[in-house]
Amino acid sequence: MTATPTTGRITQEQVTWFAHTFDQLVGNIEKAVLGKQHVTRLALTCLLSEGHMLLEDFPGTGKTQLARALSATVQGTHSRIQFTPDLLPSDVTGVTIYEPTKQTFEFHPGPIFATIVLADEINRASPKTQSALLEVMEEGRVTIDGKPHSVGEPFMVIATQNPIEQAGTYRLPEAQLDRFLMKASVGYPDHEATIAVLADAKTRDRAKTLSPLIASNVIVEMSKLADEVHVDPAILGYVSRIAEESRRHPNLKLGLSVRGCLAYVRCAKTWAASQGRTYVVPDDIKVLAEPVLSHRLLLNAEAQFAGTTVEQCVDQILGDIAPPAERASA
Repeated sequence: MTATPTTGRITQEQVTWFAHTFDQLVGNIEKAVLGKQHVTRLALTCLLSEGHMLLEDFPGTGKTQLARALSATVQGTHSRIQFTPDLLPSDVTGVTIYEPTKQTFEFHPGPIFATIVLADEINRASPKTQSALLEVMEEGRVTIDGKPHSVGEPFMVIATQNPIEQAGTYRLPEAQLDRFLMKASVGYPDHEATIAVLADAKTRDRAKTLSPLIASNVIVEMSKLADEVHVDPAILGYVSRIAEESRRHPNLKLGLSVRGCLAYVRCAKTWAASQGRTYVVPDDIKVLAEPVLSHRLLLNAEAQFAGTTVEQCVDQILGDIAPPAERASA
């Protein structure tokens, strides 16, 4: 697959190609992850928005399978890091080693140098090791002994964690949570999908059956195309009002940051292109609210004791703010 060069504003022909390619990628991933089209589309939106994804769900729901299926669909290098309490930062980023035969220090890259990196059970690693991901997730590079090393493009970290079994885990700090473009849950499959999975029980790893469908350079081209999707000033004002309302919400002690707003707009552009549109509509903002906002908003103590959830706060914020009148871009 090849994309036409981007020339300023995205055209209808380009966005039609984008949506068709996006649907093909979703279909390929769904061969391994049955009945989870929405979260699959979110994961692809995250990749094409040049962001990272946090998957939080109960054990055995297919978090790792989704990450591996996405990796198998995109040509490039893939790696998996099993986070444990004894994992060191150098085990992730790499290390400089002295080579006696050459009498020089040489950098040996770690598993973070890959197109798609699966950080499995990320909250089991120590805060020191977790912090090793901050620079690479934000800037696409790691600095070892004062020398920067780029991980290349595209680059995506898909991290998983379980909401239960908190013994021996380390809660991700807000600064690192904000580096994730989206947070989502896979959830249990419906009745029909469960039967289909059980009927093919002989297949131990469905992701292994997938073949790469798209080259990594095409992913970069698609990202550039998504950047050209038009966002009306009224939509930008809508996002700004959502952020302002989250900062003064009585149940929240941490609202949406400016970086979160930028992430929101980037995701909305990609989501609109995946729907075959050259412009963003209010429904794009609404459908992406929970995955983009839920990990960036922090409940205060009173709300936590009362059993209030972040999702309830997001719904209330969206309900209190009237969306702009939908109109197509000229």
